[in-house]
Formats: sequence, structure tokens, C-alpha cells
Amino acid sequence: MSATLGIVVPAFRPDVDRLIAYVRSLDDGLAPETIRIELDDPEPAVREALRDAPDLPAHVNAVDRRRGKGAAVTAGFEVLETDVLAFFDADGATDAAAAAAVVDPVRDGTADLAVGSRRHPESVVQSHQTVLRRALGDGFAWLARRVLGPSLYDYQCGAKAITTETWRRLRDDVYEPGFAWDIELVALAGAYGARIREVPIRWEDQPGSTVDPVRDTARMFRGLAVAHHRSAVVSGSRFHRLLPIDPGPSLRERLHGTAHPDGSRGDPT
Repeated sequence: MSATLGIVVPAFRPDVDRLIAYVRSLDDGLAPETIRIELDDPEPAVREALRDAPDLPAHVNAVDRRRGKGAAVTAGFEVLETDVLAFFDADGATDAAAAAAVVDPVRDGTADLAVGSRRHPESVVQSHQTVLRRALGDGFAWLARRVLGPSLYDYQCGAKAITTETWRRLRDDVYEPGFAWDIELVALAGAYGARIREVPIRWEDQPGSTVDPVRDTARMFRGLAVAHHRSAVVSGSRFHRLLPIDPGPSLRERLHGTAHPDGSRGDPT
């Protein structure tokens, strides 16, 4: 019996037509048991368009604030009841065929975590990124390879799949609600001894990115330092365990408790 698949598509201010077309292509190409769109801070027109889309093969969970990509994916993973969990960014930069290539190693049991890679030598990339964004991304990947346990070409591509068993092992050590969530996921998977497969993909950069090349890159570098520390703690480093760093509640605790993913107090998610 083949492993069941659940897909999360985190979305913040998406191009609705592109999102609907992408979700339908994922449904056709991967035949998942369920697709869940985790929609942050949507405008009324976006809600209505998704609600009125005929035969949309997805459940839409709309939240009236911006939780962050990591928090949105975590919230989706927490409610899925499939053998394999995957997420793909809402812009559709990873087409259905590439998404299937990422899922396959986890679905067939040869990997615990599969990471789509835009920077792999065998990847095919059509990029419209600015020189600044490309340079910052390349520099960050270079540094991450030297800081983290798993040595990959690309840590941040918005296409990953993981076994539910592996997710449950590491989910209480995940703290990052934003774009650095990917880095933390990979670092923790390595610390727990998961089998990680980097998958070269066909990837086409899409206009309208919500990533700020300066502000969010600064957050990524901070996230890299935190991911290094957390994975070292999990790996049993006495030095890192002695560091006076209090990470506070995990992301999962914040999502299920009374604190927002940014650490402020509020109603449960």
C-alpha cells in the first residue's frame, strides 16, 4: 500500500488565479489525499475568490493575521493525518512535476526528508531575481553549508516533503515562525539522524515575492544561528546546552497555546 500524502500551501497575499491553477495542478499531478491552503491575512476579495472557485480540491484555512510561513506550514502539518507531509509555496515556482520529484523519495521510503533544490548542479532554473537577491541567496547558502550539519546546495527552496514520523520527532524543537523555518527543519532533521535527500528541480522564479531582500535576509542569518544552536542541543552538545539561551515556547506550543507565533499574548490560533 502506497504512503498517503497531505500537502500544505502557505499563502500570503497570493495571486488568486495562479494559486487556484497551481493547487489544481498539484492535485492532478500528485494525487494527494488532501491539500490545505494556509492563508494569512487575506483581503476579502481573496477569500471570496477561493470560496467561489468551482471544485477547488483544497481546504482553505484563513487566519486574520500574518503568522509567517513557518507558522502556517506547521499549523497545516499539525492537522494532516497522512503518512507523508509536503509543502509548496503558493507562487507555483515549483511546478507539479518538480513537486512530485520532491515527494517521491519520501513516498517510496528512501528518504525521511526531501529538499527541493534550485542550486543543485542538475537543477533547471528560470530566474527573474534581482542581482542583489541572487547574491544574498547564494551567499547565505554558502554560509549555511559551513554552519549546519546537513551539507546541501539549497536550504530554503519552498518545496519539501517529510514523513509524519520524522515530523513528530522534531516538531517540538521548531521555534522559527518565518522564512528561516526551512533552515531549522533541515538542521533538526540532520540532528535527529533523518535520511535527507536533496532533489534537483525545475524552478521558475515568480514576480511579486513577499520577501524583502535586506530585512528578511538579516532575519535569515539570525535564524541560521538559532538553527545551529538548536540542532547542536538536540545532538547532545554540552557547550550549547550550557549556553544561557531561553528559546521560550516552541512554535507548536505557541500555535496550540495562548501566545502568537511572534511571542506576544493573544487568543489561541
